[in-house]
Amino acid sequence: MINSSASKKAIGTIEISSQQAEKIVNITEFAKAVSQFFGKNTSELLEIIFIGSIDLDASDVHFETEENQIKIRLRIDGVLQDLVTISHQEYKQLLSRLKLVSGIKLNISDRPQDGRFSIINHKENIEVRSSTLPSEYGESIVLRILNPKSLISLEQLGLRDDLLEIFRKEINKPNGMIIVTGPTGSGKTTTLYAFLKEVQNSTIKVITIEDPIEYRLEGISQTQAEPIKGYDFASGLRAIVRQDPDVILIGEIRDLETAEIALQAALTGHLVFSTIHANDSAGTIARLVDLGTTPASVASAINLIIAQRLIRKVCPKCAEFKNISPEQLKKISKELAPEALPKNIKIAEITSRTKIPIAKGCKDCGFTGYKGRLGVFEAFLIDDDMERFVIGNPPTSDLKNKAIQKGMVTMYQDGLIRVIEGLTTIEELERTIGTG
Repeated sequence: MINSSASKKAIGTIEISSQQAEKIVNITEFAKAVSQFFGKNTSELLEIIFIGSIDLDASDVHFETEENQIKIRLRIDGVLQDLVTISHQEYKQLLSRLKLVSGIKLNISDRPQDGRFSIINHKENIEVRSSTLPSEYGESIVLRILNPKSLISLEQLGLRDDLLEIFRKEINKPNGMIIVTGPTGSGKTTTLYAFLKEVQNSTIKVITIEDPIEYRLEGISQTQAEPIKGYDFASGLRAIVRQDPDVILIGEIRDLETAEIALQAALTGHLVFSTIHANDSAGTIARLVDLGTTPASVASAINLIIAQRLIRKVCPKCAEFKNISPEQLKKISKELAPEALPKNIKIAEITSRTKIPIAKGCKDCGFTGYKGRLGVFEAFLIDDDMERFVIGNPPTSDLKNKAIQKGMVTMYQDGLIRVIEGLTTIEELERTIGTG
């Protein structure tokens, strides 16, 4: 199955030269494949772990140290799943190999370290970020797999037609700021990169400052923040605005200095994309004010705030559909009533005969009932009326109500529309977002 050559390997690269008879399609098959390499060549064991992780679209591989064993788990569709357990002796060899290829110091185990390497898979480069952490029973390591196929276009985000129209209009403006908010792993970077792919052309200059650079984009100047060397978001952003950019991407707004420079750039002829951590779109205003910015500068600089989450889609192979329950009918009918949605959003009438999906589980989805993910969004536009409202520094709840009055569809409502469309379940929506 594996045709590995240690002589071809170098620090910073793992080359996978295997020719598989068939693709690994579920975690059960993956566990069997990995177990065949226990006690054998470490490089081959590591290669099969990466082969299966890539085949199953895992975003992370976790090696977790326990007293008597090492547990390997994968994050697939945002949820961790157990793969196999290995011995401490087998893990010691794997860890040394991973630290070596990541450029991490082998003789340091008492403090965290970060590294990076590439997987060469059929002439395709896949970046991997590695992070070690000392624990009671030895160093654990987590590998973040940055597969280029995650770079998708604006159309592939799966937006409602009205949202796609709003996003297109706003990212084609010559200046102002667009902020995407959400927790770690909610797809913020994917959305921002989709924006960059949409706007990038030979007539404009696009510069990014990221920590770290997750994906390489052709035709765009990408810079890596290195705070230890004094090149943080704020100092990097000051330098970037002197490079005559048209579009600037800031990986994350974390402090007042970065926020103020970003807002000023948006007010002086630049289109600025960035992310920030907040619970929802309306909460982004409060977060920026908490950092120390003024409501007036926020209101005048920002064009659009987007909040998003990723929810799992039901497996198309095993999903079943059932009639909506009376409680669900009452809840969904209220949330998606014609008067609760903008007039340009049309959905089918919801009745007691409406069918919605339930997750069952089969071999193809690893018996989870779900396969793949989709985004749910809410978009908070700041027009002249909203700008005047924001300047008054209203409570977040009032901001949200005002945005809804002006036509914002909440993430919960967007998710319910996906439920009615048969793409996900109410249970998955409420696990990720709450009950609305």
